[in-house]
Amino acid sequence: MSHFATVETQIRDIGALRGACTEMGFILAENTEARGYGSNKIQGDFVIRLKGPYDIAVNRQPDGGFGLTTDWWGEHVQKEVGKDYGRLLQLYAVHKAQAEARKKGLTCRRQALGDGSVKLVIGGL
Repeated sequence: MSHFATVETQIRDIGALRGACTEMGFILAENTEARGYGSNKIQGDFVIRLKGPYDIAVNRQPDGGFGLTTDWWGEHVQKEVGKDYGRLLQLYAVHKAQAEARKKGLTCRRQALGDGSVKLVIGGL
């Protein structure tokens, strides 16, 4: 029986996702299998290699974006990337915003807040 589940996301920039993964200490591999419970595996266009026993498959969706699919059993993934990928998606958004700011010639300063959130200050040069 498969334990894999896909959560709706708005991943559209693999470069920003790669930056978030690198910052979290994960590798984003291309065209490989993601590990799940037991010997379950799922193919991914990209796979986020986590430190624990499971991975996250990243597959292109019909709308052109990417969906994240993982095995949530045992909370292994949740411990590494947050509930419903919360910490991973937060860092993805930070990397995406920084990239868009740079494209427009703007500066971007990041500040980690005590509650775990991130404050971005974007301004002119």
